[in-house]
Amino acid sequence: MANTPRFSVNRRAFLAGSAAFLATPAIAQSVDGAATTEMERDLSQAVRRNISSFRTLDWRPYFSNLNNGAILVDIDSRALHYWAENGDYRLYPSSVPLSEDLTRRGRTSVTLKDPSPDWRPTPSMKERNPEWPDYVAPGPDNPLGTRALHLSWTYYRIHGTHDTRKIGRRSSNGCIGLYNEHIEELYALAKVGTQVLLI
Repeated sequence: MANTPRFSVNRRAFLAGSAAFLATPAIAQSVDGAATTEMERDLSQAVRRNISSFRTLDWRPYFSNLNNGAILVDIDSRALHYWAENGDYRLYPSSVPLSEDLTRRGRTSVTLKDPSPDWRPTPSMKERNPEWPDYVAPGPDNPLGTRALHLSWTYYRIHGTHDTRKIGRRSSNGCIGLYNEHIEELYALAKVGTQVLLI
């Protein structure tokens, strides 16, 4: 019986091959079946939407210092970046406002840390959704989740959510939402006075 060559793949080779495959530009099929590729676009104009790609970007030049820490929310990528005074870095996927008219951009800061937030809809929210309750006490049904960081802008917060489907989407009425476990971590790191920039 003739010896047939054996093909063996170790874990390292498999992972390297998978990474190379995933790095290859994908070809997307349009509705009419014509092939298009990302390579056809001007990549300098492309918006980075893959959250993992933000790990290599340094947003700190937006801040003159890291006193009290710094939070940057990138609305387009739906990501919240946090730097501690010592330079430690965290990245969290987030929910962002539903529409541009509900979106506020610019500089603000954390003015209050709320360990057990309750919720009242703003007057404009109540106008758009009259069926909403006037008040929701802290707990599992609270739209602000388990923690909230109040910003200097009236009604704006960075808060948790029990509805995990909202994260990574345009789904809020103006606030920035995080998974409850992420807001609890950020809550422990942030201080009253932490700089916040929404871009």
